[in-house]
Amino acid sequence: MRNDDMLMHVRGASLFVDDIPTPAGCLHAVLFTSPVARGRIRSLDVSKAAAAAGVVAVYTHRDVPGLNQVGHILKDQPLLAVDAVEYIGQPIALVVAETQRAALRAVRLIEADIERLEAVFDPREAASRGMLHGKKRVLVNGDPEAAFARCKHVVQGRLSSGPQEHFYFETQRALAMPSEHGTMKVYASAQAPGAFHHHIAEVLGIPMHKVELDIRRLGGGFGGKESTAVWVVAPAMAAFLLQRPVKLVLRRNEDIATTGKRHAYEYDYKIGLDEQGRIEAFEVVLYQHAGACADISPAVLGRAFLHVSGSYRIPNIRVTGLNCRTNIPPNNAFRGFGVPQGTFVIEAAMVRVAELMGMGVTALKRKNLLQDGDTLPYGMKLERVNASRCWEKLDQQVDLAQREAAIEEYNRTHSDTKRGMAVVPVCFGISFAQTALNQASSLVNIYVDGSVSVSTGAVEMGQGVNTKIQLIAAKTLGIGAQRVRVDSTNTSRIPNASPTSASTGADMNGMATKTACEALYGRLRRFAAQHLGQADPEAISIREEGVYVGETRADLTWEKLVAAAQWARVDLSEHAFYATPDLHYDLGTERGRPFAYYSYGTSFTEVLLDCVRGTYTIESIDVVHDVGKTLCEAVDRGQIEGAVVQGVGWATLEQIRYGSDGRVLTGANAYKIPDIQYCPNRFEVTLLPDSNNPYAVCNSKAIGEPPFIHGLGAYFAVLHALRSVRADKEPPSLPVTPEKTFMYLHEPVSERP
Repeated sequence: MRNDDMLMHVRGASLFVDDIPTPAGCLHAVLFTSPVARGRIRSLDVSKAAAAAGVVAVYTHRDVPGLNQVGHILKDQPLLAVDAVEYIGQPIALVVAETQRAALRAVRLIEADIERLEAVFDPREAASRGMLHGKKRVLVNGDPEAAFARCKHVVQGRLSSGPQEHFYFETQRALAMPSEHGTMKVYASAQAPGAFHHHIAEVLGIPMHKVELDIRRLGGGFGGKESTAVWVVAPAMAAFLLQRPVKLVLRRNEDIATTGKRHAYEYDYKIGLDEQGRIEAFEVVLYQHAGACADISPAVLGRAFLHVSGSYRIPNIRVTGLNCRTNIPPNNAFRGFGVPQGTFVIEAAMVRVAELMGMGVTALKRKNLLQDGDTLPYGMKLERVNASRCWEKLDQQVDLAQREAAIEEYNRTHSDTKRGMAVVPVCFGISFAQTALNQASSLVNIYVDGSVSVSTGAVEMGQGVNTKIQLIAAKTLGIGAQRVRVDSTNTSRIPNASPTSASTGADMNGMATKTACEALYGRLRRFAAQHLGQADPEAISIREEGVYVGETRADLTWEKLVAAAQWARVDLSEHAFYATPDLHYDLGTERGRPFAYYSYGTSFTEVLLDCVRGTYTIESIDVVHDVGKTLCEAVDRGQIEGAVVQGVGWATLEQIRYGSDGRVLTGANAYKIPDIQYCPNRFEVTLLPDSNNPYAVCNSKAIGEPPFIHGLGAYFAVLHALRSVRADKEPPSLPVTPEKTFMYLHEPVSERP
């Protein structure tokens, strides 16, 4: 299968927002943002900026024509600050000029007198002060207290995981163009067409039918373009007020400094096992570093909250989740959406309790893997569990016992270098945890020449969702994929679309497309039966671009069939809607069925640690992952490889530094993401064979996010190597950077990393 998008990417022919020819008279917008983490705005003087050369207008909150609000879940985030600021980088004013350079110069002329107020940057401190977004969530299953009392082995600990910068190739940007009758068309790099469409209309104070949001593709998103609408709404507001096209494009360091990240977490945990090594009880408190506004943090916390049991049976559990309100830019979605953070804590707890027991952690994990019939902490009974199948397949390929023995022997005979390994199982629930978002639409048009266009709410951001939808449409209609074009995501064709996230893009939009194509297929089959004089439409099939009666190919090609159907006034257009069935969740009881199915996998990671320098290399990664029946093997393999590498980056390299005043200190020159040189020499991906999934389109499984969890193996493999040198210190926080490994190896025990 040829991927047309990939071919255009390598040729530099793909069109992104900044490639759209700038309309005549287009202006450029730049935001003036808060220089302090928390403060009261005593005065704001924009007169010098407004009078600067090339400046057309400077807007503050007083100029917002509609609702001055872009809060995604809670209405707590003004587009432009009113009388207070809550984080460095919060928008206060919008400068619009003839050129971006003129706007940037003018921004420096704005004078803001802001009284500095005490700010909070630590999530634990925020929690102690009651600074939360929404309410504390608590899930209890079984009787954890009684279970801990009878446990043979109990371990308690504290952990932390750090933030991660999305570092998409295409920074935040949008181009807004006013049109007749007070309408507005916006080209944006955004993952949530329905939500952003609504935000634009609200801020402009106009009905949604006067706003058209068009998204061809993104130069990467990873969740960073799902919720924060500031950079799309601001140029739309300026274009609406000035009745001229306006473009806003963030520079790279500006993007890093002002946008949200993967949520950092602090954890308190306690785990208890019986004498045989079975998990009896687990207790964990999640302190989510949410930032100044709720943004999408409550939903991310919900995902972490529901995945703290990882891939293991845990009959007695207590989970507490806290959205901690701090004075940094509001954090947002990132690939995995809280699941990596939730999985990290149970994996770390398993490592520590295995040490206490003197038992190999690999054997301990295998003993506690989920099986068919197990019930998750929120009451969902599992079926079609492939956790053990993935584990056994990996074991067949790698021989875990042999690898473990070889590493132990290596570490016994080497002092300057040590090896480490980790086996990480994955259990990842697929669906939006917010049930209402599990819906999608598709519009399929067959043209008289036999070509087909498909419009859905899915946003292509390099994950191959358009390729999968193209293949689904072609397969369902019985034609070649080259006849199908997946159009841009447009709110005038597909309204109220859910975000392309939670690994549901192909699942839901693909199912809607399949439903629409099945309706067209049935319609054309009935017409073909009539056209060929056949009494039974069931005898007719369309495949390989021909019409068959039974197994005999008729003298009627796809093109002839479509042309004849059009001439006979057969409707060649179909809209279909899909809502994922049987989903429900009660936040009051923390019980329900929030996910349609689960994605499973197991990975083996091996590292080599230099005990003198603290550096390490990732020697090998082997992954077995369950994708159901793959829709496109090339896309699925690429998604697994990319997700694993991105997960490895979060676990080992990627570190954001904040100053004592809450300022992001890390720029593009200091932020390290894994490159091809960092990837292991051995990187093997196996798609679990003979897997079926009746809960998703064409028996497939979602693939965008679940493999990210395998990246945790790099952290735990490095930790394994470190513990073989010294086990007298608390494990380092995630990411386990080379600097941290060096300090772990060489600092006195009294110094915690």
